[in-house]
Amino acid sequence: MIWRMNDNERIDMLGWTLIFLIIALIAGLLGFTGIAGAAVGMARILFVIFLILFLVSLITRLARQRH
Repeated sequence: MIWRMNDNERIDMLGWTLIFLIIALIAGLLGFTGIAGAAVGMARILFVIFLILFLVSLITRLARQRH
């Protein structure tokens, strides 16, 4: 079974991405120390995860279109 996201889940994921982006920007203004540094670390990890998921999704879609 392939896991598929519905529209609400996509909105939720986008919302979390935007929240962590804002936290990372605030952390940059505060100098990347303490809690701010942890928020930047979390934002970086989420960015990499979402980038990998995007690439997997893109490759899967291209493979399905060829068949």
